[in-house]
Amino acid sequence: MSLTHTDEEGRSRMVDVSGKPVTHRTATASGLVRCAATTIEAIRQHTTPKGDPLEVARIAAVMAAKRTDEIIPLCHSLPLNHLDVQMELKEEGIRITATAVTDAKTGVEMEALTAVSVAALTLYDMCKAVDKAMVITDIRLVSKTGGTSKAGDG
Repeated sequence: MSLTHTDEEGRSRMVDVSGKPVTHRTATASGLVRCAATTIEAIRQHTTPKGDPLEVARIAAVMAAKRTDEIIPLCHSLPLNHLDVQMELKEEGIRITATAVTDAKTGVEMEALTAVSVAALTLYDMCKAVDKAMVITDIRLVSKTGGTSKAGDG
């Protein structure tokens, strides 16, 4: 198996997608911020000390997804058509789901994963004063559509 992000001499490189067609692509990622029941209740009651963590995390997720290529070194710049970020208060914590949509030559998985990751970090930051035992976990790609997916594809 050849690595697509290295050249023949093992140097890092951005994958050349110039010959690929533009297609409609989506990617959905999810993650969980495990936290105490008292933290969930504080979020429900709008009593967290830094304000509404869910809305701040949603905005942070959108901002991060739009700048994914600035954070991940070999990631292509993609025009995002849409980013949907959902957060659900569960018994075990806050479930984050992000779906990114683009029309591009390469997939939008990294944008969805970045959105979830930054939302989780923001929730952690917003709630750390009330919950010192939070854990960010289970960040993963849930699904993707579009393109002609191959292992290691740009």
